[in-house]
Amino acid sequence: MITADRLTKTYGDRTAVDGISFTVQPGRVTGFLGPNGAGKSTTMRMVLGLDRPTSGSVTVGGRRYADSPAPLREVGALLEARSVHPGRSARDHLRWLAASNAIPAGRVDEVLELVGLTAVAGQRAGRFSLGMGQRLGIAAALLGDPPVVVLDEPVNGLDPEGIRWVRTLARQLAAEGRTVFVSSHLMSEMALTADHLVVIGRGRVLADCSTAEFTAAHAASHVRVRSPQPDQVATLLRRAGLDVAVHDGELRVQGRDAAAVGELVGRSGLLLHELTLVRSSLEDAFMTLTADSVEYAGASR
Repeated sequence: MITADRLTKTYGDRTAVDGISFTVQPGRVTGFLGPNGAGKSTTMRMVLGLDRPTSGSVTVGGRRYADSPAPLREVGALLEARSVHPGRSARDHLRWLAASNAIPAGRVDEVLELVGLTAVAGQRAGRFSLGMGQRLGIAAALLGDPPVVVLDEPVNGLDPEGIRWVRTLARQLAAEGRTVFVSSHLMSEMALTADHLVVIGRGRVLADCSTAEFTAAHAASHVRVRSPQPDQVATLLRRAGLDVAVHDGELRVQGRDAAAVGELVGRSGLLLHELTLVRSSLEDAFMTLTADSVEYAGASR
């Protein structure tokens, strides 16, 4: 379990993390989301003792990570996949990590096979692609078979097969009862991976709830209606008190489910070509909630 209590980090007059509190529970994948500059990386660094909090605290399994006698056996982390000596082979990189934490040498080959790097284990890490570097970083995180796993942007640079593999791995680790804390900018992937979300913006917690609750609360579903008589259908539905918006020749209707909308239009004798419930997405919910927390926003053309 990871517990943050009023965790704060300032750099001069800039507050990167502003008194946030949350708990990452075992047995589920917790997604850590936020726009660029929200404080995600700083928070993860404080979890791992790489940055010292200005105030507040964060513990892993009830104690500070820095107080752990065998860190890799308690917490496995991927924060920067490229933090590997480029002249070392993948196997040698893992061997020295294992030796420093009294982890059996046989575990090295186990994790190399797990992440799919057995065939290139003897190659220098400096020659690895971004995706291969990510796999090596995940191997290092899992080396001590830890109960807590922290992964920052683990699918960065991976191909579709690799992305699916990371998703499956995260869910398997959680199913084993481990605490899994994952940050990502890929909302579609988080929707498939995370059971719970902690969302921050400008250093503050904006949401701490299940993925389903988050999506339902911050993005509305609608019924997509297509008709050869769009103006008449729109007028009918608005008279019935429904919210109707027109986008690229389709009507987006809120206020009733698809069956009710279809029955209403059917009784009027008007024609329908499409009647589809469009469920809100995690990306829609995220963009809605964090709209005022984006540090760098591009302009539309």
